[in-house]
Amino acid sequence: MPKQKGIIPLQGTMGNISFYKGKNGYFAREKGGVDGDRIATDPAYARTRENGEEFGRAGKAGKLLRASIRALLQKAGDSYVPSRLTAAFLKVIKADATSARGQRNVIDGEAELLSGFEFNANSPLQSVLFAPYTTNINRATGTLTVSMEPFIPVNMIAAPPGATHCVISCAGAEIDFEAQKFVNGVANSGELVLDKTPTAVLNLAVNISANSTKPIFLALGIEFFQKVGGTSYSLNNGIYNALALVAVSGTA
Repeated sequence: MPKQKGIIPLQGTMGNISFYKGKNGYFAREKGGVDGDRIATDPAYARTRENGEEFGRAGKAGKLLRASIRALLQKAGDSYVPSRLTAAFLKVIKADATSARGQRNVIDGEAELLSGFEFNANSPLQSVLFAPYTTNINRATGTLTVSMEPFIPVNMIAAPPGATHCVISCAGAEIDFEAQKFVNGVANSGELVLDKTPTAVLNLAVNISANSTKPIFLALGIEFFQKVGGTSYSLNNGIYNALALVAVSGTA
């Protein structure tokens, strides 16, 4: 891809050349490709239309999941979460063995494939939190839980330099991908001191609809702070915080 040089970078179209700003500077490329109307109607591009429909469905599903756990995600997520989550949902959709191509969806796919998804690739939960935990999704009661036996924080948490405290949180969501809505909840441990003092038993629980038949997601995260003069400050805008999907249940 040719890179623009000169003191006045260009953006826009001139003849058959498009000028645009990319992540690493200003670039130029020749216009090309197939006319949009032809892609939308020509039988030869039926497969392209099918792929586009499923890709769009994956993008909407990812956006909805992100919204449902926004309370935690806004504190722990890398800049590529939207694209990475769309790719993950595309795998879920392609696992739908009952619907025709182009009509495959999350509901008939394998939502459980999302279990273990890391929202901050720079600080994966599995490399930060080493204390054992158990998860449970109780569809009958609509209760989602994460439980942890007492542990010594300084031994079981890989805290970043300068951190003095942390908060362990979980977010649960029941998502209706067809109606584009969700029911969610958040629970947290309160501040934990990063020292050699054992924690108490942690039982984090959130409630959604009882007897739900929709896909259910449970995320677990950890947020680091430095306490100075009684005030807690987030470290480096949260780049060290971790968040991952630790339990996923498709349809009942």
